[in-house]
Amino acid sequence: MDPLVRLRDAYSKGIIPDDVYELAVKRFPITIAGINRIEKASGIRYPVAYVEPSLILTTSSSNSYEFGILFARTIPIMFEEKFQVVIQISAPLVAYGLKGTIHAILAHEFLHFLELIKKISKMELVSDEISGNLFENVYSDETRLFEPRVVFKDRTLLNHITKKFPSGFRDYKLEDKVMQFWADRNLPKSNISLDENTVKLSAESLSKIKIDPSFIEKINLLEEKSSKIRKKRLY
Repeated sequence: MDPLVRLRDAYSKGIIPDDVYELAVKRFPITIAGINRIEKASGIRYPVAYVEPSLILTTSSSNSYEFGILFARTIPIMFEEKFQVVIQISAPLVAYGLKGTIHAILAHEFLHFLELIKKISKMELVSDEISGNLFENVYSDETRLFEPRVVFKDRTLLNHITKKFPSGFRDYKLEDKVMQFWADRNLPKSNISLDENTVKLSAESLSKIKIDPSFIEKINLLEEKSSKIRKKRLY
């Protein structure tokens, strides 16, 4: 699929103004470079990704005034009994994020993708949160993800991840830009509560998912190596 198809459609309908559209398209190669970098560093193909032409906001509850920004999400879908993982990348991230930030977020979502496949291969995923956001109780999930240094053989990329995700993602400069150049201009926004940011797959759906055995073998190896690193930390 064309990763910019939804952005182009929003622009053609006049929903996205010229300057924002042109900036996002101009800077989109940074995103492509990040995906290529992650594939090279991991030896694993990146899931299908597309740019969502809206600012995605999330709150902890319907009555809460506190909100966070979802710069990217890992979304599993079942279509005509076929399983597919899609990475949704917000247009504000593409337009206003620094290269290191974009690559770090893409890498983080890639770790969520691996975690999702691992759980599906073991029939463990019935109801589980799999998308990242700015709340610490969600992005402070490194203990349940694969160790980045096991997955990625790229020192600079690892440094980006370490700096951006030490104990929860936060980039105040990016957030300020997004609020000023997107939210304050009343450009498209989507609101998602934390309890909506989940995936539910029945045991029957899980049983129909077919995953390449060689891919599962590679994920198991990465999981084993990650486990060894965590044990060393404990002792």
